[in-house]
Amino acid sequence: MPDSRRYLRPEVTGRIRRLELTARRVVEGFLSGMHRSPYFGQSIEFLQHRNYTAGDEIRHIDWKVYARQDKLHIKQYEEETNLRLTLLVDRSASMAYGEGESNKFDYSASIAASLAYLALRQKDACGLFTFDTEVRASVPAKSNQQQLTRILTMLDSVGADGRTDLTRVAKQIAQGIPKRGVVVVVSDLLGVDNLRAGLQVLRRRGHDVVLFHVLHDDELDFEFSGSTRFEGLEGDDFLNCNPRALRDGYLEALNQFLDQTKKACGRLSIDYVQVRTSEPLDAVLAKFLAARNSLPKLKK
Repeated sequence: MPDSRRYLRPEVTGRIRRLELTARRVVEGFLSGMHRSPYFGQSIEFLQHRNYTAGDEIRHIDWKVYARQDKLHIKQYEEETNLRLTLLVDRSASMAYGEGESNKFDYSASIAASLAYLALRQKDACGLFTFDTEVRASVPAKSNQQQLTRILTMLDSVGADGRTDLTRVAKQIAQGIPKRGVVVVVSDLLGVDNLRAGLQVLRRRGHDVVLFHVLHDDELDFEFSGSTRFEGLEGDDFLNCNPRALRDGYLEALNQFLDQTKKACGRLSIDYVQVRTSEPLDAVLAKFLAARNSLPKLKK
């Protein structure tokens, strides 16, 4: 059994348990009672009548309307199905940076575990993929009581290693998700080439995409001093230098990268959430969920 406290923190679940994870787009699955499928079905809630046409099933005829109007009409209903939440967690080597709760992979895994907890609590289907240059492990989407344990077990067994190829991974995953739903990508985006192309693959399939961009304080503030050796986590490169001499140039390049990333998400109508691993996770998720629920629903 996995240690649920490692990634599923009581202070986080206690704060988000009364919040709702909703989709901003019309997708094939939506939360029971709050979401609606874009496809007409035979279940739950009446939507409208339409004229009968040859080939329609007789059992859908509204005989009360026929008695009043002497015309055949078919009842149409709005099918309610569960939302499908798909979690994509980056397990490339750069995610190993940081100690304790500020470790980027552990923080990212906690984001995934918390959202899985919330979705499954809402009786939604949730699945998990971990990736670097390709999908390394997966838990198929289900909504039963054992699913959270499966997801926690998978996260608990994953180590950070390798490089990142989000475009290739997005194509692999998009082919394996049968219906449109909410896809949450959790990554530091370091070593990711052609980010827009990778995210665009998911959007073109009609998924409602959220990107959690997880970075350590050291990466965002660059508060190093003294002679320092920087080693690449996703390669053999290293640099011996005085970090103070590089700080201004580094921060300028970083801010440009963050700005480009945010704009790319905006153009694709993707929710972009930049996160510091020093931020309390309960506050991060509560803010995200509250903001998402307050935004207008969008079409595909």
